[in-house]
Amino acid sequence: MKAFDYSLDYAHLDLRAHPELYRIGRGEQGVLKVEPYKSEILPHWRFATPQQARASSEKITDLFQAYLADDDFVGADMARKFLQMGFTRARRYANYPGGRKYRGAVPADKLGQSGAHGRQTNERTLDPVKAESARIFKQAWDSAAADARYRELRERHIRRHESD
Repeated sequence: MKAFDYSLDYAHLDLRAHPELYRIGRGEQGVLKVEPYKSEILPHWRFATPQQARASSEKITDLFQAYLADDDFVGADMARKFLQMGFTRARRYANYPGGRKYRGAVPADKLGQSGAHGRQTNERTLDPVKAESARIFKQAWDSAAADARYRELRERHIRRHESD
């Protein structure tokens, strides 16, 4: 599997029309870039409360199933990534007040890089409301990732477009 290609002009690229350009990448890579899917899914993505997480994960799961029914792997993978991101963001907010894991600003020479880069972490707490939101998204994410039709389309996409 190839790395997500950040060099493409995603603001002007319709990956429904050009699925051959889509690279799965790792984790949530590209989730806020790939159109038209970002615009279709993002308005439904909420995790602040368990009620919002439940409604959001159900709507995104419905979109996931619709993309599968249309043999649209890119859409299904983007919906899966939004479910994954629902889990990771809710979990981050469950563990750290305000979702801020690290203290202080990122040093200027480290901007744009991921990770702590020597910064101190905030004290870890547990917000049970956000933890429940994370659990709801994790269940939906696991179900999507295990879906037989999704896995079939994923393997087909990798064989056709990512195996050079």
